[in-house]
Amino acid sequence: MQIRKLSINEEPPMELLLLADPSSDLVKDYVKRGECFVAEKEQEMIGSYVLLPTRPETVELVNIAVAESKQGNGIGKLLVLDAIKRAKEQGYKTMEVGTGNSSVGQLALYQKCNFRIVGVDRDFFTRHYVDKIFENDIWCRDMIRLSQDLLSKE
Repeated sequence: MQIRKLSINEEPPMELLLLADPSSDLVKDYVKRGECFVAEKEQEMIGSYVLLPTRPETVELVNIAVAESKQGNGIGKLLVLDAIKRAKEQGYKTMEVGTGNSSVGQLALYQKCNFRIVGVDRDFFTRHYVDKIFENDIWCRDMIRLSQDLLSKE
């Protein structure tokens, strides 16, 4: 598997990106403002993520997606670790990520990758999405915010 930055004339892998975020308008907006990376295996795009600069020295990992047929094989963790490595190489000091209160697998993954919970954006998903989102039989209403100090030696 190789992970590479999407070139300027390539279309973003919307089918993958929409697995992690059901709003095509939001996805198109942050893909345009950020950098999209794709994981490929045997010329098939099997994963992606987007790095979005938010404040000086801070970048947000806004979308980590793995093709449904490839989930559960550690690809998500490889994508997160690649994003951290690239952010450090680009000189960022802090990486942030947000996920739904119902995204129990993602919450575990981010904490395994040394992210710490720093806050809750109450009703984020009810404010920004028209349709209710359910995951793991839980109504996804709140955004759990996590952060990582990229300079830390942990």
